[in-house]
Amino acid sequence: MSEYFGTDGIRGIANKDLTLELSAKVGNALTMFKNEPLVVIGTDTRASKDMLKCAVMSGILAGGGNVIDLGILTTPAISYITSLRKADFGVVISASHNPPEYNGIKIFDRSSEKLGERERDFIEKRIENNDFNYSETFGTIRYDKEVYTEYIKYLLETVESDFKGLKIVLDCSNGASFDIAPKIFQDLGAEVYCYNCNSSGHDINVGCGSLYEQFLIQKTIEHQADIGFAFDGDADRVIGATNDGKVIDGDLIIYILAKYLRQSNRLLGNMVVGTHHTNMGMELALQKIGIKLTRADVGDHFVACQMQKLGCVLGGEQSGHIILKNYAPTGDGILAALQLVNVLKKTGKSVKQLADYD
Repeated sequence: MSEYFGTDGIRGIANKDLTLELSAKVGNALTMFKNEPLVVIGTDTRASKDMLKCAVMSGILAGGGNVIDLGILTTPAISYITSLRKADFGVVISASHNPPEYNGIKIFDRSSEKLGERERDFIEKRIENNDFNYSETFGTIRYDKEVYTEYIKYLLETVESDFKGLKIVLDCSNGASFDIAPKIFQDLGAEVYCYNCNSSGHDINVGCGSLYEQFLIQKTIEHQADIGFAFDGDADRVIGATNDGKVIDGDLIIYILAKYLRQSNRLLGNMVVGTHHTNMGMELALQKIGIKLTRADVGDHFVACQMQKLGCVLGGEQSGHIILKNYAPTGDGILAALQLVNVLKKTGKSVKQLADYD
């Protein structure tokens, strides 16, 4: 049982559970996997982001590693850029959907996937033993606040048509997607109504985002938008809403995407991965159209592992973690939202018409 790593990295209240010392040790441990590793790092908007980022970077630099600081960026974007920049690790300072006083550390390997159990255990042992790599050479920091445009370009290339004529509401939870999500949907031609799009960090996830669907429903109805989306603090999960007041949870997103992929012969093995919380009605509906659902333990890491094992291209959780392996190795809320709107645009159908199960 891990003492520090949970199902999605290390988390805790900043300056209480997640301290400068612990953060520096985590960063330094990365330099014990490989000499002079290259590490990309980014954060969500939390007020503690700079303190913890500097601590992690200090540990890396002391061990001879080099850092590319990406600034405020979503977790999936940092995962993508880890591979793009051929980095050895990608580090995210974020506590996802948790309140502002929390923060966390997520780590990706060079393949842009979250660290496995062996790597997590290695880091924990270094922390417990107070091992610290003091290198004879010192690393450097390079700032790259423009590389996110490569991620935007990549996401835009995943859709089959523009979104002109569509009205879309976005709730960015005052988190990492505050500027990138509106830009992407606007670039595709949608009329965008954006809420909770500030970056102060003091109100991240406070009464907004993917855990507060009633706000999203209210605004989607108010604007009579074609669809609405709410992201969590680091935008690795998404929840949707319709203009008649219905929630589009992760199960429904998976169902609609699975149907579309199967019809276009892109659902490898006609199989998707869910969890033990996945809606039974959705499973039965998938069976009727020839798609098998297999269940993993709760947690996007377990879903990703099961997908890897079975060769699946689509999986996720009811909470809105959606993994589309054809495009990315980890959950991406903006990507999932884009793919859902793509289905609506290509089929000319509404969510209600596509969601033919109870």
